[in-house]
Amino acid sequence: MKILGIDPGLNNMGWGVIRAEGSSLSYLAGGTVKVPSKLPMAERLLGLQKALDEIVSTHKPDSVGIEEVFVNSNARTSLILGQARGVAMLVPAMHGIGVDEYTPSKVKQSVVGTGKASKEQVQHMVKMLLPTAQFKTLDTADALAIAITHAHTMQNQILLKKSA
Repeated sequence: MKILGIDPGLNNMGWGVIRAEGSSLSYLAGGTVKVPSKLPMAERLLGLQKALDEIVSTHKPDSVGIEEVFVNSNARTSLILGQARGVAMLVPAMHGIGVDEYTPSKVKQSVVGTGKASKEQVQHMVKMLLPTAQFKTLDTADALAIAITHAHTMQNQILLKKSA
């Protein structure tokens, strides 16, 4: 199964594609969508939509995991991030692909073993779990961590169904 992980952001949106076969994970692709902050908001969102549409069309994931927005003390920042996140959820849905959401602490718990792990710890474990992964930004590493979390969650659901 191919899984796309998305770390939503308006200026930098990380994405990563992995293959999950049972408990075996392998890196397929990843990167960061960058949208110029000088553009009007609608054009920035359109830029994200076009880039994500190309990613989904190219890699054809079976499922998508995305990070939930944490409520920021700055309401405006949370609202802006929510708009980017909406685009990130809409694109897979337009392709008929399901989207599951994970809190930042769930991602850290799944990848590192503790919900209070640092970004550097997450990045290190992503590299351990996906040795061929190439990422130049933390956004890409975070997206791959989300994909890994989604794979682990799906694997656990399959095991639960078998034992029921």
